[in-house]
Amino acid sequence: MTSILVFGDSIAYGQWDIEGGWAQRLRKFIDEKYLEKYISDPDFSSYLVYNLGIEQESSKELLERAESEIKSRAGDKTVVIFSIGMNDCRYCHSKKAFYTTLAKFENNLQKLVEIGKKFSAKIVFVGLTPVDEKKMDPSPWSSDESFRNENVKKYNVVIRKVCERNNIHFIGIFDEWMKQDYKKFLFEGLHLNSKGHEKIFVSVKDFLNQKNLI
Repeated sequence: MTSILVFGDSIAYGQWDIEGGWAQRLRKFIDEKYLEKYISDPDFSSYLVYNLGIEQESSKELLERAESEIKSRAGDKTVVIFSIGMNDCRYCHSKKAFYTTLAKFENNLQKLVEIGKKFSAKIVFVGLTPVDEKKMDPSPWSSDESFRNENVKKYNVVIRKVCERNNIHFIGIFDEWMKQDYKKFLFEGLHLNSKGHEKIFVSVKDFLNQKNLI
């Protein structure tokens, strides 16, 4: 059995998407791809996709639960996908500070990698997506918080850095989207709409296929 574990925040969870987000699309794709195999070949190893995203989660909260979550779901083969960082890079004006400093964020990601490697060598990080600053600076749900692309980019660079240092997979999103009319993929300026989730799904699916992870 191959377990594909998707960890992250509300974007990974698929908030505001009636189809359940990109992780749910990945599960549907894999189920459809191997459905006949499950029925016709009793020796074929099954694939289980778990969406373990949680709303408002940062790298700190994810770090507190990652090991137990992976351990309880790990299969004969395990693929761990992390999609985290958007909540870490939000800026609090009253505190004049980010929710998670860049240094602490890098440290948290390194610990996540070390936890993941206890169960699998197949670890993937999905990069961050850009925001609509006109709508998110400040954010509509808190005038004390802002999401800015210059900050998103800095945290995205840290994710890539950690992946390169540990020789694990990184799926870059931010730079590609910034070259496009990316705002059409956003729901309220931060979270993705259905088109955005479909685009992320295609990127993740194609990458996993290319690397023979699914």
